Amino acid sequence: MTAPQRQRRPPEPVLEKEPERLYVITGGAEEGRAEVDLVTLIVTRADPAPTAPPEQTALLRLCRSPLSVAEISAYLNLPFSVVTVLLTELLAAELVQARSPIVRSALPDRSLLEAVMHGLQKL
Repeated sequence: MTAPQRQRRPPEPVLEKEPERLYVITGGAEEGRAEVDLVTLIVTRADPAPTAPPEQTALLRLCRSPLSVAEISAYLNLPFSVVTVLLTELLAAELVQARSPIVRSALPDRSLLEAVMHGLQKL
C-alpha cells in the first residue's frame, strides 16, 4: 500500500495579492519615468523627510551606499516598474543621484598604467 500523495498548489504570484498597494505607492503614475536600467547605480544625496512615504524612506536609507536598481527592487520586494516610479520622484526632488556603472573597457589598460608608473619612478 502506497502513501497518499498530496497535490501541490502552484505558488501565488505576489502581485496578484496586492495590486492596489502598488497603485497607491506609485500614485498611478504611468508617464515620465526616469531613464534608468537594472544596472544604474543609485546613491542617496539627502536624508528622508519625516513626511516621506515608507517606501521612499526605505529606499533612501537603503541607498546610503551605491546600489543598482535591480538590487533595490530585490531588497524592497517591489517590481522594477514601481521602483522606477519611486526613483523618478526622488530624482526630481534631488534626493538621490543616478550613476552609470563603470564599464570595464572604459578603464585604462593595465600595461599603460605600468608604463606610466615605471616612467615616474625613473624621474
